[in-house]
Amino acid sequence: MATDTPLRPAHGASLGDNPSPARPAPCVTGPAVWLRGLIGIDEGLLAWVPEERTRYTWYGALVVNTALLGALSLTLALASFRSDLPIAVVIGVAVVWFWVVLAMDSWLVSSTHGTTVKKWSLLLRFFLSILLGLFIAEPILFQIFDKEIRQETTISNEQRIADYRGMLVSCNPTDGASTADRSECLGYQLKVAGSPAEMTEQIKSNAARTKSLQTQVDAINKALNDKMSAEQRLCSKDNWIWRNGVQDITITCDRARKDSSDFRRTSKVATYEKELSALVAKGRTLAAKKDTATDSYQPLLQRAVDGKTRARAADLDTAGILTKARGLRRVAVSDGFALFITIVLHLLLLCLDALPVLAKLMSGVTMYDQLLGARFTVSRRTHAEGLQVEEECARKEYAVQRHRAEHDTSDRMRRVERAAEERTELEERMSRILQTRRA
Repeated sequence: MATDTPLRPAHGASLGDNPSPARPAPCVTGPAVWLRGLIGIDEGLLAWVPEERTRYTWYGALVVNTALLGALSLTLALASFRSDLPIAVVIGVAVVWFWVVLAMDSWLVSSTHGTTVKKWSLLLRFFLSILLGLFIAEPILFQIFDKEIRQETTISNEQRIADYRGMLVSCNPTDGASTADRSECLGYQLKVAGSPAEMTEQIKSNAARTKSLQTQVDAINKALNDKMSAEQRLCSKDNWIWRNGVQDITITCDRARKDSSDFRRTSKVATYEKELSALVAKGRTLAAKKDTATDSYQPLLQRAVDGKTRARAADLDTAGILTKARGLRRVAVSDGFALFITIVLHLLLLCLDALPVLAKLMSGVTMYDQLLGARFTVSRRTHAEGLQVEEECARKEYAVQRHRAEHDTSDRMRRVERAAEERTELEERMSRILQTRRA
């Protein structure tokens, strides 16, 4: 009976209830192979441990999910920050970003296979995954807190507009007084014509000019009066002289008349008096305008302030990435629960983005890694032995060539020596023949 018991079960049979699968397992096809190929899995080697096919299939699915999450994040970002872009452009950019994230995560995961991967290199890859996750997570957080961010941005912009308007009102008083001596008003001063302060300055300037010109005209008139008085005195009948039997004025009188006439012409007293009259009239006009300047200046100032405020409101950003980032920060700071949710979502999205490397850190060294490490060891040893064989073959080949060269050299030397001996022998025979013929 013992001889009838086979030493090994027949093909397909088993010794227990759990049959052991064939090694290597038959090849499989389908999407699972493609997913494993994304992370650099060798199907031929994995066939020796088919139990781990499921693990690495889901491992590849994690990489695809991360790339899809990145593409979704970029799509949301472009839709939020660049709503003017065509949908085709958005889809094209999202596809490109999907490929970039997929290639990066595939490289990160495929470089972690084997037993020779160091922990510090996994930490570096985890750091790269964190950076990638930060870029992917923010647009999604912006969409999650979109309503709160918009509300916070609106309140912040309204406060900024109110502060700006308050500075305009403070730095531009209704009486038009200058605020140039206030450093905080730099950049907030408006130029509105017709202010009471401006009218007062114009009246002061006009009065100063009038006073200066009046002094100049008075001096000219005084000098002219002195010359006219001298002319009247020198040309009076008491100073006439008899000339050719007729009473006539003296030469001194002619000179006095000429001097007064020249002075009247060169002093331009008429022009100055006309300008003085114009300044006096302008002073009356400015005084009249000053009485109504307060009532007319305030509406002009109000319109200027309103216009500047509207321009400031139009310049404020409401949908930019920096504006949304500041809005998200204010939302998180203003409410403890919002801060908690923000931190949790950040960590969750970062973990999802870094999950391919985290999975490797958590799973440790698998049987596939051990087989791959063994293959690396065998390949390295085989390559080293191959190099040694090549070196030995080359050394032997060089020895054979050297021996052949030595043999050829010695053979040629023997032929040369034999030829020399034969030549010597022929010469001796020829010499004997010649001697015989002479005898």
